[in-house]
Amino acid sequence: MAARRTREATKRKNNDKIELETSVEIKEECTESIYFKMGCNNTLHTHLSKKTKLGLKQVGKANGSSTRLDRSFYDQPAEDLAKNLLGKLLYRVLDNGEVSFGRIVETEAYLGEVDKACHSYGGRRIGRCEPLYMAPGTAYVYVIYGMYHCLNVSSQEPGACVLIRALEPLQGFDSMKSFRGVRRRDAGSKLKDHELCNGPSKLCQALDIEKANLNKEDMTTSNRFWIEDDKESCSRDMTIVTSARIGIDSYGPEWALKPLRFYSLGNKCVSVRDKKSEAELSHSA
Repeated sequence: MAARRTREATKRKNNDKIELETSVEIKEECTESIYFKMGCNNTLHTHLSKKTKLGLKQVGKANGSSTRLDRSFYDQPAEDLAKNLLGKLLYRVLDNGEVSFGRIVETEAYLGEVDKACHSYGGRRIGRCEPLYMAPGTAYVYVIYGMYHCLNVSSQEPGACVLIRALEPLQGFDSMKSFRGVRRRDAGSKLKDHELCNGPSKLCQALDIEKANLNKEDMTTSNRFWIEDDKESCSRDMTIVTSARIGIDSYGPEWALKPLRFYSLGNKCVSVRDKKSEAELSHSA
């Protein structure tokens, strides 16, 4: 009897070990987003779910003919691309089929191998920098502070890109608040609309943009993530403020002070205003 109990205990132990090893393999194969609680949704899909297809149809009906930015648009110098992306619409189709999007209102240009503040400075191509050397229009998503993400789009020069710093939310407010609320006591309920995407990591949280699910995504062909022209604002005048980039003082004054940040004057969703530059702009007008 004792021998039988010993055999059964050993069997249970071996089964638990196999189950644990299997769960570890699954976890390594498919990293789940902390912002999306619908199972393992961060793997690159070879086919679209019915809900995602429905979301895409909704986008098509709303926009009429496609206004998606093509490769030729992204194939321009980072500084020009940073300016020209202002006012464009960033779309995100979630795995549950829901479509969220917002208007780009703040960007920063990173000039590639010559730019000390750029990850590819000096020609670094390995590791996380690989997307910066892929075709213009490739998403470069990286982790900061071990827990937050930033979204960049590759441009024309080798290793160069544009950081998307802020969006004006236009659709998907409830899901944005839910994603933003993961680490908040109020679960995002107290967030105002203009606070949802007014920073590079905030917008990544709000749209469930992470390295695990969208890094290296081709934004010219993706069905989950792309940028379009805004038909309604094409004829609307927009004043662009030019300022220094944020948070790169450690790279020295030469690069920290370069005027490579651009934002839409008067938009509440901009992360940081440069009042001095705005004053100079108004005086020169």
